[in-house]
Amino acid sequence: MSRPKTTRPLSPRRIGVIAAHTFTQLVRMKVFYFLGLFAVVVIGANFLQLPTHAAPENVGTELLYAIKSTSLGCMSLFSLVLGIVATGLLLPKDVEDRTLYTILAKPVPRLDYLLGKLLGVAALIFLSLLVMDLLMNGVLAFRTQGVLAQKLDFARQSGASEETLAGIAADVKALGPSWSLQGAVWVVFLRAMVIASVALLLSTFSTSTLFTAIVGFLILFAGFFQEDARTAWFGGKGGLATVGSAVLTILLPDMHFYNLVDAVIEGKPLDAAHLLMATGLTAFYLVTYTFASWLIFARKEF
Repeated sequence: MSRPKTTRPLSPRRIGVIAAHTFTQLVRMKVFYFLGLFAVVVIGANFLQLPTHAAPENVGTELLYAIKSTSLGCMSLFSLVLGIVATGLLLPKDVEDRTLYTILAKPVPRLDYLLGKLLGVAALIFLSLLVMDLLMNGVLAFRTQGVLAQKLDFARQSGASEETLAGIAADVKALGPSWSLQGAVWVVFLRAMVIASVALLLSTFSTSTLFTAIVGFLILFAGFFQEDARTAWFGGKGGLATVGSAVLTILLPDMHFYNLVDAVIEGKPLDAAHLLMATGLTAFYLVTYTFASWLIFARKEF
């Protein structure tokens, strides 16, 4: 007597098909309207000329700060909203449309289903940030050239030496497009994926998208203050404090660790070691929360 054939999980083809379907499903929900709003904000930052009380030699620098600050702020906001709302919509919608029953009856392992959903959200966020990043760098490069020409012209009229002119050029170019700026965008993507995996976990035991969104945003805000909470609760040295701090870090994602944007806006180079650690920490959170989601989802009756 032959045993019933079982479907092995972690099939790249199955996960890819579910991810592609998820991406298409989210696009049909018109979430890309966020990009239109972002474009308006960036273009406005490009042409906006606010009165300034800065010295003549500093004129234009504030505009470069504003473009980067506004652009990265919009990227962070929209990617986090997409990560929470888009992920929170997927499982309840599949249950409501009875799509989930069809997929699981094929049969598709539940782990593959969850990974496909998360990968589809990741593709949407990544593509959105890519378009935003290209737009930001185009605007920033254009404005940087204008600011550089203006500052060099002022310096030459003041009789500055060639060494001084070279220093001014280096300082202005540091505020323009750079690899550190691209690293900051990558960190924005990583943070969005962490909160998306949290939303996926919440949606496995919640049937309400509103509940998932509210709790997801609460966890996000709490994550920004986790470092302060660890210091207050487990500030003392010792084994118990170390264990407590580690448990809190696992249960609640440490969003403060991803706060690298301010330094990049100021033109400071991004620490490669910190960027690598952020990537590793994100991978840890994704594996942990996806595994927890699978444990809960595998016990649900559909």
